[in-house]
Amino acid sequence: MSRIVVLGAAGQARELAWYLRETGNECVGFVVSDLSKLSDNDSRDRVLGDESWLDAHHSEIDGVALGIGSPSSRNRMADRVRARHPNLRWPTIVHPSATFDHESIKLGDGVMIGARAVLTVNVTLHDWCMINFGATIGHETRIGRGAVVNPGANISGGVAVGDGVLIGAGAVILQYLCVGAGATVGAGAVVTKDVAPGVTVVGVPARVALADAKSSL
Repeated sequence: MSRIVVLGAAGQARELAWYLRETGNECVGFVVSDLSKLSDNDSRDRVLGDESWLDAHHSEIDGVALGIGSPSSRNRMADRVRARHPNLRWPTIVHPSATFDHESIKLGDGVMIGARAVLTVNVTLHDWCMINFGATIGHETRIGRGAVVNPGANISGGVAVGDGVLIGAGAVILQYLCVGAGATVGAGAVVTKDVAPGVTVVGVPARVALADAKSSL
């Protein structure tokens, strides 16, 4: 059994704590970036402290894991913690009901794969990306650093998802497309062509959201 501290304290952190229990690990508690910003949705009773808690206790734990649903926040917190504690381990957390090809998958540090997610062959998951429950990932797909694929999304084969991308619940991305770094694919969107970096696309078929379209004029 490994003793893991979860970074974050809201719903995603609680789900990750469940995954840790399901995989025979111990969730020691939650660490947040700013104690003053804890909300009523956070698990206050399980918060150990802010990131300075790791300075005093890093030798007492076996690793850390990201329980944060925002891609940009995932990457920022991971970068800070890795810079301060380069020897801390970032285990891969995979729910036992997830399905993937163990022989061909490539997993970076701190990856999370949720319950009943299905990944086929030659999938690459870069550091700190998260595949939420019920998502499906096709052959030769690459998911970038800190990217988040939300529940029920369906990514076809050969897709390239950039760093820090957010893919909404139930979204569909057709085969061999690229979603640029920092982009957002809205919930339920159907992506039929490449998505430029940093934009938000919504709808069926997916189009650039009005606010993004106006800002580019």
